[in-house]
Amino acid sequence: MSDCATSTVRFETPTPLALEAAFDGGRITSDGGLPWLARADSELGLCEAISEHVPEWRKRRGRHPLSSLVRQRVFQIACGYEDQNDSDTLREDPLLKVVCGSLPESGGDLASQPTISRMENAATIRSCHKIAKVLFELYLSQRENDGAAAPERVLLDFDSTDDPTHGEQEGSYYHGYYRQHMYHPLLVFDGESGHLITALLRAGNTHASNSCVAILKRIVCALRERWPKVAIEIRADGGFAVPALYDYCEAEGISYTIALITNPRLKQMAQDLLEEATHEYERTAHKARLFGEDLLQGGELGA
Repeated sequence: MSDCATSTVRFETPTPLALEAAFDGGRITSDGGLPWLARADSELGLCEAISEHVPEWRKRRGRHPLSSLVRQRVFQIACGYEDQNDSDTLREDPLLKVVCGSLPESGGDLASQPTISRMENAATIRSCHKIAKVLFELYLSQRENDGAAAPERVLLDFDSTDDPTHGEQEGSYYHGYYRQHMYHPLLVFDGESGHLITALLRAGNTHASNSCVAILKRIVCALRERWPKVAIEIRADGGFAVPALYDYCEAEGISYTIALITNPRLKQMAQDLLEEATHEYERTAHKARLFGEDLLQGGELGA
């Protein structure tokens, strides 16, 4: 058996620190950024707050506290391990153990996949509403910490996105636009700060606008209770161009900028701008984006 003469390898980095790789380090971790992730969670108090609303399904006290289970699941997802069965291999990772409250060597391993699955399956509609409230309260406090205690305006970005599925998960359906089996969650962000305000998991065959008015009502009520004089504006793509959303915004005095799905009438209205943009591209070889405005009635959209 031969011995390797090189014990370490040093790499220069853009920072004042050098990176050193050792071949005799024993147990190693595959996710060196976990300490920074744990620090951010500690400052926000997110996982601890979420764990307070996860139902305890165990009849007697388990080996893994709910706060540790939530941290394990959240940190694994943040590191790119979205599948529950990743827990079976990562539960021994020394660094993940540390940030979840266990000693790296002498401490017991973290939870296995069945335990993580039971925790998620214990969630109820009531607990999901409470967790959503945790996210919203976190947003409010972060917004106040970022600037004035009472902002003059809040811009709400509504968006739906595709979350591909690869099995027989409940709620997984084929979506014709995305051409895949998926979930179709609804996300709401602060359009100025980028903070996530709330998220709603929806079945894969759900229309983009589904539940958007119900979610908006809750957000508007909470915002006006916290900041009575705040002006609220929403922004969304063409998937949210539905009468129910227009009617609610008009009734509540909410400004809105919502895209329209392309149709012949809009193409006709944009023809001059399209020609101008084409000439600009031919002249400069750079993409051109031009804006214009016009008025049209709802009946014209089908023209």
